[in-house]
Amino acid sequence: MKYTPEQVATHNSLNDCWIIVQGKVFDITNFLSEHPGGKKVLVKVAGKDATKQFKQFHNDAIMERMGLPMQIGVVESYNDKKVPKKVVDVSATSSTAATPFTELARNTGAVPYGDPSWCQEWNSPYYKESHIKLRNYVRQFVDKEITPFCHEWSEAKKIPSHIIKRCAEVGLLNALSGAGTIPAMSSLMPYPLPTDIQPKDFDIFHEAVCIDELSRCGSGGLIWAVEGGLSIALPPVMNFGSPEMIKKVVPACLSGDKYIALAITEPSAGSDVANLSTSAKDMGDHFLVNGQKKWITQGAYADYYVVVCRTGGEGMNGMSLLLIDRATPGVEARYMDVQGMWGSGTAYIVFEDVKVPKENLIGKLNQGFKYIMHNFNHERLSIIIQANRLARVCVEESFKYSIKRKTFGKRLIDHAVIRNKFGHMIRHCEATHAWLESVLYQIQTLPKETQASRLGGPIALLKAQSTQTFEYCAREASQIFGGLSYTRGGQGEKVERLYREVRAYAIPGGSEEIMLDLGVRQALKKVTVGQAKL
Repeated sequence: MKYTPEQVATHNSLNDCWIIVQGKVFDITNFLSEHPGGKKVLVKVAGKDATKQFKQFHNDAIMERMGLPMQIGVVESYNDKKVPKKVVDVSATSSTAATPFTELARNTGAVPYGDPSWCQEWNSPYYKESHIKLRNYVRQFVDKEITPFCHEWSEAKKIPSHIIKRCAEVGLLNALSGAGTIPAMSSLMPYPLPTDIQPKDFDIFHEAVCIDELSRCGSGGLIWAVEGGLSIALPPVMNFGSPEMIKKVVPACLSGDKYIALAITEPSAGSDVANLSTSAKDMGDHFLVNGQKKWITQGAYADYYVVVCRTGGEGMNGMSLLLIDRATPGVEARYMDVQGMWGSGTAYIVFEDVKVPKENLIGKLNQGFKYIMHNFNHERLSIIIQANRLARVCVEESFKYSIKRKTFGKRLIDHAVIRNKFGHMIRHCEATHAWLESVLYQIQTLPKETQASRLGGPIALLKAQSTQTFEYCAREASQIFGGLSYTRGGQGEKVERLYREVRAYAIPGGSEEIMLDLGVRQALKKVTVGQAKL
């Protein structure tokens, strides 16, 4: 329905209240009593164009979540001064050509450094047409079906199961789990990879693009509810499980019908993996498992657990991996109330005399530590990609806010002290991303058998770099937003949430202190006796 501004102007009372926002007409009469700022604020703009006021106090997500259901039409011949969309002809774009993105020009143009350089018209040797097409596809899906609802889901501390199913249907679970880069898994995928990329063409940069784009939602809880358990628990099954186990577990998890979690950390042992104490006693035809696991992502609702157990002596050589079905008697999981990552199902799990069939052994007996180490690089890379994007979310959100917020008669961005903050945030993000792309290229080109030894140290150092960058950017963004970042919801929604979630990136997957030490120790191993005296 189209209305003239004059028609809208007649609906200007408490009992008949219409407003205009960005050329759209909304009947907000029934919403007046629910408005957090009170009725009078809205009645003052009744019958008028309230675009300026709306943009000053609200983020874009509120329009998708609450505004659109109240829309009754548009303004006739509305003069939208937004930058027109740019259409990318993917077929005509070479691997080294500049790659502008349609979404980035949708509102007021691209936010400087709100995206990696290859998305902001810089040339890159790493990406080709399929990466561009994939990023656009995942971005549209996340912007429409995920980002507008993250605050609602986070506050409810529950991510709807149908969202996980939707991620499966669009192929994201295939990509995020690591299955996309394992050729043998292609026949077990219940849905195609995103944009119908053929498995033989899917590389580590495609996987990184999917993780990066999902992370743009600005909710670690949502990210981990989608792939927090999947991306770290399913790879051991895919790489070392028996054919029967793989056939049973992998399709069910990639379809979003079943959930899987990796259970390593215990109340008294986290980064010190070699000293875990959960035991699996050999009882002939089964193992008898006893112990506790703590802070297990997706553990509260997972159907399967990949559990690190002690099957031999002390230390790293006495550990094995077992697949344990949640329905097995003696398994109890309960939600933990934690600082952030709400909705990702962080759990405390108890195993009391749990009988696990021998065929549920993943790989070989007492080789579990090796499998865990094999998996850590993939887990840490996912954390790095997420942390770096979430740092960019802090840059993007605070940059947009600093342009529209005025203090002492000028925009925040016009204050030198604020620009100084952005300068430091940006240099951290750009440096981290450049190192990330370099590491991804090594994974793409180095022989798989050499990657663990050659990349374990650099990836550990990069994890510390990315999480410290995230923490720094979250802190500075919080300062820029001021009181809004201290309030759950509203314009500072993402920044407030991310500030709470930083610790979940700095500690799991290897704490920053362990990562820094590991990186240096790995480097020392490469120093020969002859070089040592230098």
